[in-house]
Amino acid sequence: MAYERNGRRPPREDDGTLIEGRNAVLETLRAGRTVDKVFVAEGARIGDVAAEARRHGVPVVTCDRRKLDHMSPTGKHQGVIAQAAVQSYVSLEDILRTAQTRGEQPLIVVCDGVEDPHNLGAIIRSAETAGAHGVIIPKRRAVGLTAAVARAAAGALAYVGVHKANNLAAALDELKAHGVWVFGAEADGTVGLYEADFDRPVAIVIGSEGKGLSRLIREKCDHIVSIPLRGQVNSLNASNAAAVLLFEAVRRRTQHG
Repeated sequence: MAYERNGRRPPREDDGTLIEGRNAVLETLRAGRTVDKVFVAEGARIGDVAAEARRHGVPVVTCDRRKLDHMSPTGKHQGVIAQAAVQSYVSLEDILRTAQTRGEQPLIVVCDGVEDPHNLGAIIRSAETAGAHGVIIPKRRAVGLTAAVARAAAGALAYVGVHKANNLAAALDELKAHGVWVFGAEADGTVGLYEADFDRPVAIVIGSEGKGLSRLIREKCDHIVSIPLRGQVNSLNASNAAAVLLFEAVRRRTQHG
């Protein structure tokens, strides 16, 4: 790791979304800017910032001060750093409306706890190139729309909306109420990739890098789909799996169009 002479690390690609210091974070929250998380150092006396974050529904993460020291490009964080989104999130209704406006059956990607920004960015890019109508991510225990995500998405964020769900299970229930079928991706799926009925309103759920689908989200799925693997490695990267399922859905819809 390289450091500058003053002991501070050089700015990272995510620095554009980091807001440091009590007053700066407080005013950012009050102004209504989209904030993914607020990181607070243990023992820091900034209860007003934490209260304002919670009032806006922003998760507050308490951590060791050394974590903030590492995150901070200036070293003047005063015990609090906010991570703002590089782009505003859309509503679930916006995603469904996009499909309706195009005259198409909904095709949506749902990320269940994807934590790697490069994976999320690649999934968003695949979603856009496949003509998906939106991507849904959870509010907690997952990466938000950081600068690293935007970079990995390679411009796709300008064309596909991302919804940040307060409760992912409830979001799936809402999709089902609108006639959307939910397909989870897992190696032990009960339906093969080429047998899955993707020529209908579909939400494809991709699990986290380490654990796959969470128990509750798996239970919400109408079908669990497996991708046939012919090599010696028995799993795919989350973003690769998303691309495979998305373009199989595209093929099926084109075939039955």
